[in-house]
Amino acid sequence: MKLAFLFPGQGSQAVGMGRALAERFPAARAVFETADRVLGYPLSEVCWNGPEDQLKRTANAQPALLTHSVAALSLVGSAGLSPAAVAGHSLGEYSACVAAGSLAFEDALALVRRRGELMERAGIERPGTMAALLGLAPEAVEEVCRAAGEAGVVQPANWNAPGQVVISGDIPAVERACELAKAKGAKRAIRLEVSGAFHSPLMASAGDGLVEALRTTEFRDARCPVLSNVDAVARTRGAEIREALERQLLGAVRWEDSMRRLGERGIEAYVEIGPGRVLRGLLRSLGREVRTLNVEDPDSLAATLGAFSAPLPLGGEA
Repeated sequence: MKLAFLFPGQGSQAVGMGRALAERFPAARAVFETADRVLGYPLSEVCWNGPEDQLKRTANAQPALLTHSVAALSLVGSAGLSPAAVAGHSLGEYSACVAAGSLAFEDALALVRRRGELMERAGIERPGTMAALLGLAPEAVEEVCRAAGEAGVVQPANWNAPGQVVISGDIPAVERACELAKAKGAKRAIRLEVSGAFHSPLMASAGDGLVEALRTTEFRDARCPVLSNVDAVARTRGAEIREALERQLLGAVRWEDSMRRLGERGIEAYVEIGPGRVLRGLLRSLGREVRTLNVEDPDSLAATLGAFSAPLPLGGEA
């Protein structure tokens, strides 16, 4: 069976994330210990005990999500499951690169910590926001963004699924776009709790710093294709994967297109690896009958491995 591994992005973090895996499986615990050592502070404590406001900080949330995903990935891999392709939503694309063998975990930690710091700073220097628009066609979303452009920068940031698009930009422009979206028949227009206007030109200062960090990091050719957020193209060459990440922060996340591309490649089952089940939900909204599973804790790990008759990793005995 052809599998795709999917990795969640910012917003999926929650206090306690990864703790049960680390307490039960030595391999998962080792991943958190590596993160603490590389980052030089106890990220594991922030993940497991919070406080929530510290975990939600972009500079902490991003390495936390990467670490939880890689800890879960280590257990899935040791059980013998391997992907035919990988994809990650925004920050999750870095986890996907680790899963594909293009990026070393230690290097990914340094990158996402830097990415989070830069994005946090950019959000302070040029405040912005994001909002989810539900129930509008793509053309209507584009139209309301153009019309709201008189109030500032606003553009689609995440094309998540049919009828679910996140917009990003200056606060007055996003607010105006939400008003126009409701007038056009949107079911809901929901402001998101974010520290800045991600995937928009307001992140330009962060983008410059991130490109510099990416260009000094080694990217190897991948063992399996990585679906790039910025254009939904499957890539295996390390240099091309890096170049797509250079464009990712200011470009829109084309998640719906990426999932359709995976379907065209004959993917038969999808495993979301990391906290939450957001990506499983988005897959179901595509209207195709697809098999979806997830791994975020010992119970979901056992259920997923059981579905493929794979053995529980060392340390998982009852």
